[in-house]
Amino acid sequence: MNFTLKVWRQKNSKDAGSFQTYEAKNISENASFLEMLDVVNDGLDVKHEEAIAFDHDCREGICGMCSLVIDGQPHGPKLEHQEAPEAGTKPRARTTCQLYMRDFHDGATIVIEPFRANSFPVIKDLVVDRSAFDRIIAKGGYIAVATGNAQDANNLPVAKQNAEWAMDAAECIGCGACVAACKNASAMLFVGAKISHLALLPQGQAERDVRVVNMVEQMDKEGFGNCTNEGECEAKCPKQIPLTNIARLNRDYIAAKAKQWLS
Repeated sequence: MNFTLKVWRQKNSKDAGSFQTYEAKNISENASFLEMLDVVNDGLDVKHEEAIAFDHDCREGICGMCSLVIDGQPHGPKLEHQEAPEAGTKPRARTTCQLYMRDFHDGATIVIEPFRANSFPVIKDLVVDRSAFDRIIAKGGYIAVATGNAQDANNLPVAKQNAEWAMDAAECIGCGACVAACKNASAMLFVGAKISHLALLPQGQAERDVRVVNMVEQMDKEGFGNCTNEGECEAKCPKQIPLTNIARLNRDYIAAKAKQWLS
């Protein structure tokens, strides 16, 4: 398979950047998107040209580092030949590293960009700095525990539904696709998932109020926009984190601020 790539090249956050055109030739249909970029970079290396910088690690859809906007969509377009989902379920979402070249037409022109958000400054080419997420988590993504032996799990009963909701929220890998998909560059789906994960479990109750206030304030400080409930974040989330986590975030924040005002 052969492709024409229009790739965003940018030396650093201060550089204006521009699209450059490259040819990807004789690519296996079974190659992943990142493997295709590896082949292109090998060709650039042979020609003594600078390789395209892109982020990756696990290449198994676990770490969320492979954050690319492909043909205008974070983590790439919906798969054309994907099997129809069962009734009542959603199509399986994927990260960039789980996207395969057989999902594109032979001879297609593919536009590749970094995640676009002021809070995610470009480091180089397709690599962005998402440390803003780390700073948000540092403001409240923890629980207070007593030292000593671990408590017997059966001493902390958790309702089955709460346990399932907490696990669903904990699936968030912090890739930032929600921010890249949102016209406001909102991080509320990410923050909502982190808030929900701990708010739904008994271990997270001690800091529940201070956690949501601190994390939301840090989110605003980082320059992320607000949510306008259009759902692009959920649609492009590779782990399909639901919007109900944003609703829980809003409820917890309002309740926590009300307690502060009344105290």
